[in-house]
Amino acid sequence: MTEFEDTGEALALADSEASLARTQRRSRELETQIAARPEQFRMLTGDRPTGLLHIGHYFGSITNRVRLFDLGVDTFILIADYQVITDRDGVGPIADRVINAVADYVAAGLDPAKATIFTHSAVPALNQLMLPFLSLVTEAELRRNPTVKSELEATGDRPMSGLLLTYPVHQAADILFCKANVVPVGKDQLPHLEQTRVVARRFDERYGRVDPARPVFPQAEALLAERAVTILGLDGTKMSKSKGNVIELGMDADTTARLIKKAVTDSDRHITYDPDARPGVSNLVNLAALATGRTPEDVAAEIGDGGAGTLKKFVTEALNERLRPHREKRAELMADPAYLHAVLRQGNEKANAVADQTLAEVRTAMQMVY
Repeated sequence: MTEFEDTGEALALADSEASLARTQRRSRELETQIAARPEQFRMLTGDRPTGLLHIGHYFGSITNRVRLFDLGVDTFILIADYQVITDRDGVGPIADRVINAVADYVAAGLDPAKATIFTHSAVPALNQLMLPFLSLVTEAELRRNPTVKSELEATGDRPMSGLLLTYPVHQAADILFCKANVVPVGKDQLPHLEQTRVVARRFDERYGRVDPARPVFPQAEALLAERAVTILGLDGTKMSKSKGNVIELGMDADTTARLIKKAVTDSDRHITYDPDARPGVSNLVNLAALATGRTPEDVAAEIGDGGAGTLKKFVTEALNERLRPHREKRAELMADPAYLHAVLRQGNEKANAVADQTLAEVRTAMQMVY
């Protein structure tokens, strides 16, 4: 078997139920280890600035990042500006989106003196890692990658760009440049993380090590949430800024109330939590549960025969109260753009120092230091 022949099998394995169960068990073990020795872990996570961050980001990833950061995990937060153009003709108001993202991260509780918040485009050495990494994967592997498939389907009949095809390799560079050993992901992202692990392993097999005691790149592991957070848009479909069905973190309480009032429900007055049969109602119930720290079943039981009006009022009050401290802090931060730019400069400087060191090790392993 050649070094390239195992990736299709590895990616398929990442999707299997048996593999998922093992990953879930390992994730629980990692949580225990993080609680005991957080200083042994470095986390990489982030977002594409294709729009302003919304409640899907907040409950789906940001709160978990803050939890791990508060435990003491070394935290790298990537604003993936280069990845905006994988499937788009332009970047849109990207500068505004980047600064807004910085404000949301800090408002959520990430201390920029400790967390590293940075952008792709400001870290040349990170992107340079794509060149050797591309030599470690095949075109067929990339085309089979679920990330590439899903992104391509989302673009309709648009021809695949070279950047979209190599998207998984760029994501591998994101993780490996800072030698992150834990990555919070959903189960649909496991094949991507497996691709990253394959790249790290193949680099070690092909080029060797600078330190004989350890590979240049660690095998990053997945941190899966015990309860997956799935939030639909207010129209009952996938949450998307382009559909206008999101509640952005920067929106005020009145706008939030107005949007929730328009949310899709159904004609059954009795409120239950049944995501398959009643997606619109269940989505609102789930939002209320996330905002209050309760279970969806408990929230639905409390609303009972109160109907959609009572449910929407409950969700509005719960969500506005939950987001109130974030919004207040966010407003203060947005009033001082110089500070936000300083945060980003500081994060970019730290990320560059880390990336330069990693690239130096890569060049040494590849015998390309002249």
